[in-house]
Amino acid sequence: MEFLYILIAIVIGAATGYGVYVFQKSKLKEAKRKIDEEVERILEEAKKEAETIKKEAHLEAKEVVYQLKSEAEKELKEKAKEISYQEKRLRQKEELLDRKIEQAEKREIELNRREKEIGSKEKLLQEKENYYNKLIAEQQQLLEKIAGMKEEEAKQELFKKVEQEARFEAAKLIKRIEDEARQEADRKAKEILSLAVQRYASDYVVDATVTAVSLPNDEMKGRIIGREGRNIRAFEALTGVDLVVDDTPELVILSSFDPIRREVARIALERLIMDGRIHPARIEEVVEKAKKEVEMAIKEEGEKAVFEFGLSGIHPELIKLIGRLKYRTSYGQNVLQHSKEVAWLSGIMAGELGVNVKLAKRAGLLHDIGKAVDHEMEGSHQEIGATLARKYGESEEVINAILSHHEDVEFSCVESALVAAADALSAARPGVRRETIESYIKRLTKLEELAMSFQGVQNCYAIQAGREVRLIVRPDMVSDEECALIAKELSKRIEKELSYPGQIKVTVIRETRFIEYAK
Repeated sequence: MEFLYILIAIVIGAATGYGVYVFQKSKLKEAKRKIDEEVERILEEAKKEAETIKKEAHLEAKEVVYQLKSEAEKELKEKAKEISYQEKRLRQKEELLDRKIEQAEKREIELNRREKEIGSKEKLLQEKENYYNKLIAEQQQLLEKIAGMKEEEAKQELFKKVEQEARFEAAKLIKRIEDEARQEADRKAKEILSLAVQRYASDYVVDATVTAVSLPNDEMKGRIIGREGRNIRAFEALTGVDLVVDDTPELVILSSFDPIRREVARIALERLIMDGRIHPARIEEVVEKAKKEVEMAIKEEGEKAVFEFGLSGIHPELIKLIGRLKYRTSYGQNVLQHSKEVAWLSGIMAGELGVNVKLAKRAGLLHDIGKAVDHEMEGSHQEIGATLARKYGESEEVINAILSHHEDVEFSCVESALVAAADALSAARPGVRRETIESYIKRLTKLEELAMSFQGVQNCYAIQAGREVRLIVRPDMVSDEECALIAKELSKRIEKELSYPGQIKVTVIRETRFIEYAK
């Protein structure tokens, strides 16, 4: 029975499988048919699209060919036109060249004709020249006989007259040019200098070679001198200063040409007087402390000056030398105060002219740095200052300003000229410097001698403490134009032969008077 069931199940399974197979096979045939139809449709659409693309490509190719053909035709037309233009120009050039050749041939013929005429004329001119030369020689001999003067003498006389006339005309031209230049230069210079002086005005400081020290009483003089003069000898030996004790009540004098030594001695003496203990050992101790104090003051003074002008990068040794200038004088003028004044004036003028203000101040402050050195270095203060500035790394402009502030060398920049002008302005201000009466009288005498050495000068006067010289000339011997030449030549001789601070004004006066008397 079980076998029967199994057999039935097998038959049913086989029938079911066959049915499924038949059903799947029919479905596959249907799917294949649909795929074939879809493929045919796609192929048909592809053929249509290919035909469309082919037609479009054909049209585009025709259009490109047409465009290229048009461009080629256009280019050919342009080239043909250019060739035609070039051919036309060549024909014109050939025609022009033919005309020029024809003209050249005509000119050659004309030149040959003229050359023959000139040859005949030259021969005629040579004959006339010989005749005229002979006539001139005869006339020259006759003139020499009448004038009683040889040809060379007449030439010299003529040259002299021409030279006088030329000098006269040159003097007129020089006077006119100088007047115009002087008016403009004086106006601008006065404006800048007046502004600089107004913006900076310093006190005059005049140092002497002695320093007075007050004493509390006259008994202190004996203590300063010491037993058998040992204290005063020790003090003078340690300080290098002469201590003068005289009959002046409650006062002693320190005398020395070295201001630093005199300052050390003053501080030391005042300390000894305040302390009351005066003996050689104490003097030595106090003098050493005073020297250190002065050295510190020198450094502080230099730093103060540098800080005052806002300068940077200055070597410490130069700063010390700037401080030493406080204890240096020139013609009675304090050199540090003078250097500061030159720096301020240079900076103000540089600002007005639109040039480097910092460089002008720096050069102005360092222009007299050579005066801070004692006899250990040889040479002028300009050379010493330039050597120190180069040694401590200052720029070439600053070095040139130091060398040229007395116009010993040429200026390399505007700032150097400003430093020289400021130096002259500071030194020439009335009362700033003093000079001995002997040198003053010698300078005025020499000035008047130079003025009287010119021909036609009637009188001369040195006025304004020798800062101006006025010449009165004879009007019958000197013209107005020659007055300008005399003033110019005298100023050059003064610059060459005299030594003086500041500048000297030369004024030439020519006056004509006509006098009649009514009777």
